[in-house]
Amino acid sequence: MRIERRFTEQGKSPYEQIEWSSRNSVIYNPDGSIVFEMKDAQIPAGWSQLATDIMVSKYFRKAGVPQSDANGNPLLDADGSPVLGPEKSAAQVINRLAGCWTDWGQRYGYFDTTEDAEAFRDELAWSMLTQMAAPNSPQWFNTGLYWAYDINGPSQGHYYVDPDSGELRASEDAYSHPQPHACFIQSVRDDLVNE
Repeated sequence: MRIERRFTEQGKSPYEQIEWSSRNSVIYNPDGSIVFEMKDAQIPAGWSQLATDIMVSKYFRKAGVPQSDANGNPLLDADGSPVLGPEKSAAQVINRLAGCWTDWGQRYGYFDTTEDAEAFRDELAWSMLTQMAAPNSPQWFNTGLYWAYDINGPSQGHYYVDPDSGELRASEDAYSHPQPHACFIQSVRDDLVNE
């Protein structure tokens, strides 16, 4: 597959081509008590506060994400293990989605060249950063957690088609083959008049 760039340029990160804003997100109960709060989340400056609150409170991964210092160096505890915590930037979330989708495409031979894969990743990232496009909620929740952060968990009973054999297989774990969809057709009947 060939991917033509429309909004991005080769060699320029889409994350560096937009203005960023440090925002607070606070979600309140009707009685005024706080349900959720995060300070200093990094969000594209053009996003509304509502878009910020949805991204930060719903789609940021809240735990298990390796933390880094202001220079991007990994933070390690006294034992030398990564310090874990939440995602703190829309860039992290969008990169784990666009990066994971691109990795899948490369693994399964979808792209003609490495440049096509990079264009795919950058164009997707730009589209989400500028709110031109957004996936459904299970993509935000599940996609890329294993790819970006090596986050995993026990199998949740979902299945995937093995690309090598074409056979349906039970997922061995929660996130190496995540459930990135929400709507399921259980059955269809030819029943126009409910008979």
